[in-house]
Amino acid sequence: MLNCRVLDLSDHRGQMAGALLADLGADVVLVEPPSGSAARSVGPFVAGREGDLEASLWFWSYNRGKRSVALDLDDPRDQQRLRDLAASADVLIESDAPGAMAARGLGAEDLAEVNPGLVYTSISAFGQSGPKADWAATDSIISAAGQLSNVVGDEDRPPLRIPLDQCFLHASAEAAVGSLIALRERKRSGQGQHIDVSAQQAVTQATQSATLCHLYNSPELLRMSGGARLGPFRVRLRSPAADGYVSVTILFGESIGPFGARLFEWMHSEGGCADSDLEIDWINFVEGVITGRIPPTEYERIQQVAADFTATRTKAELLEVALDKRLLIVPISTVADLVESPQYSERDFWRDIPTGGLDSLRYPGPLAKFSETPLDISAPPPSIGEHTDEVLAEVGAAPSAPVSDALVSAAGASHRDPSLPLADVKILDFMWVMAGPGSTRVLADWGATVVRVESSHKVEAARTIQPFLNDEAGADNGGLYQNMNAGKLGITIDISKPESRDLILDLVRWADVVCESFSPHALQDIGLSYEDLRAVKPDIIMASSCLFGQSGPLSSLAGFGTMGAAMSGFYEMTGWSDRDPAGVFGAYTDYVSPKFLSAALLAALDHRDRTGEGQYIDLSQAEASMTFLAPAVLDYEVNGHLPDKLGNDHAVMSPHGVFASAGEDRWIAVACENDDQWRALSRIIGAEGLGGLGVDERRERADEIAELITAWTSQRDGVEAHDELQAAGVPAHAIADSAMMVDDPQLEHRSHFRNVTHGANGTMWVEGTRFVMSRSSDGISHGGPTYGEHTFEVLEQLLGYDPDRIAELAVAGVLE
Repeated sequence: MLNCRVLDLSDHRGQMAGALLADLGADVVLVEPPSGSAARSVGPFVAGREGDLEASLWFWSYNRGKRSVALDLDDPRDQQRLRDLAASADVLIESDAPGAMAARGLGAEDLAEVNPGLVYTSISAFGQSGPKADWAATDSIISAAGQLSNVVGDEDRPPLRIPLDQCFLHASAEAAVGSLIALRERKRSGQGQHIDVSAQQAVTQATQSATLCHLYNSPELLRMSGGARLGPFRVRLRSPAADGYVSVTILFGESIGPFGARLFEWMHSEGGCADSDLEIDWINFVEGVITGRIPPTEYERIQQVAADFTATRTKAELLEVALDKRLLIVPISTVADLVESPQYSERDFWRDIPTGGLDSLRYPGPLAKFSETPLDISAPPPSIGEHTDEVLAEVGAAPSAPVSDALVSAAGASHRDPSLPLADVKILDFMWVMAGPGSTRVLADWGATVVRVESSHKVEAARTIQPFLNDEAGADNGGLYQNMNAGKLGITIDISKPESRDLILDLVRWADVVCESFSPHALQDIGLSYEDLRAVKPDIIMASSCLFGQSGPLSSLAGFGTMGAAMSGFYEMTGWSDRDPAGVFGAYTDYVSPKFLSAALLAALDHRDRTGEGQYIDLSQAEASMTFLAPAVLDYEVNGHLPDKLGNDHAVMSPHGVFASAGEDRWIAVACENDDQWRALSRIIGAEGLGGLGVDERRERADEIAELITAWTSQRDGVEAHDELQAAGVPAHAIADSAMMVDDPQLEHRSHFRNVTHGANGTMWVEGTRFVMSRSSDGISHGGPTYGEHTFEVLEQLLGYDPDRIAELAVAGVLE
């Protein structure tokens, strides 16, 4: 699909970006040292081949489909070879320390002289500039700095990180999206630019907008094993089953309350609850607690009644009933459950690829199903330097030619500043909550005109989720809704009205892309399927995003991202070895899958620009998110090994943990990647006598060392402690809450928090972009729309409707 060449100079901190672009059809050339990429030393490995650079399952996970060139970038001759390669490349991705590539004469400005059209993308922990740009950072440090650790774990133990080093995967996905946006801008300008991705900023999306609590004057969202604490409510997302655990979503309101009512009706029919439980006020429960009409203990009682019931049924039995009766119950799945699930096999998701001496290895498959350009996921990861001669022989080929101004402008007039990278892109957005809206938010940030369709008759669930401005619930007060929908135009349409169809089809004619996240086939049932849309706009791109995709036995499962997270495999492995799984925070797949949908939409637009062909994209949030789980899937496939619950331990690094700092429930993450860092740490904490211990010895004496670290950190403020440790080169960062995030000088340097105009509240805070561009600025200027805020603007200015036509729609109740 993509028609571009990518030079991937990254290691384990960035190779997923190149993998995503390779899956979308780009020719990705992995440039690695003659001794092999550092990613080849990252486990897990094929059993019996530990340390074998050609047997790393992590490397295999994020390098399939690439070609490998071995170059020593500290050798002047190979530096010139890289310049020669860059002259005919479209994108270069690197994850070295800030300034390291420039010191070799291979920085963004250096290579722009060789190829002015090159998009040069840098992935780093904190960004290329700013007070923390040079700080040492591991996955656990970024998780601490990005507030993710603060909301994960048991409340009576230190905060946790999510296993499988997730933070740089978030950054890698952002890097792929940023690169594609810059390529689209290059079609108009003919110029490349430098994309600067911060892993700290990338991972904040996984906090479900908890970063905004302090700015909204709203209570912090706090960690809770198997759930979340939301104000006075303790929301359980883990319940016992007869053979493991399930996630039961019990919440209230117009959108979610009816699911709870159906659950208790079924439980009652099975003798699992009292007659009085049929009288629970599922719609107005929260209001009842706030006003005192309902005792605050009632929510805990309701959840316990449900948990007592689920403990009498197996995971499979509960899932079967959930599918039949539309209940919010799903199993908390292990990696083995995923691999053996008929859902993925029936959707032809897995790809068997001969790899590294194995006749066949099952990989997670395409990020989405494309109707016209199915993704080819068949090439194995390369051996070290396997394609060096082949690729170097291609030096001199011209880079992809930018699309002409005429082709880009043919899409029609833009609602946004024409200088923005995506100013020519028009999107009709039927998405809701987070997984869908998150994907179009980043496109709106960079200039796309996004018309968001809602109805005042069905409350968007994101409008009901904390944090709330001044801790007051309200349709326009929710930070999650603002964060996911900043910069979009809002129109209210009651699509249940037959008279709405012509209006929607006119919006389709205006749009380049239509996105929806309804239950599978819901739009088809009202005559708005892809075939219906294509009939009026032959080159339309339509994308459907839901938990499990449009087909397969689980496709009818109605639900939310918390359920996708439970069934994703991440939940089971996040926790302490001596306890039930703590689980990831909230709707983890909702934080991962939007990045893949954004990339899919940009790739489909690129294909349409070159061919005139639109298409339908079927994205399963569970399938897309499995990319972040790939090493664990391969470990199970090859070795039969399931991930262990490690707490904050690490398979390679020691010490590696989260330690108490001064203050109530205050913590600091500290990690040592090598002996030099350990020697520096041992001096600081007054344990010089242990400075000569190797990593295996440190692991054997981990408890003793943890006590010594805690004795030092517990007497110091977390910021004070991480400043001192970082000054000595030791990776460390205080576990940030939202107040600390607002005061973080690095986030201030990168303008992470934006105070933007808002239709109801004057101004609102939202998060900014996760990456910055050297030439292009983002267009973040206003928050999420109020109900119908831009209805007349859309109808009059974008569709050209006259007052009489608008009046007819209003009288028919369509504009509600």
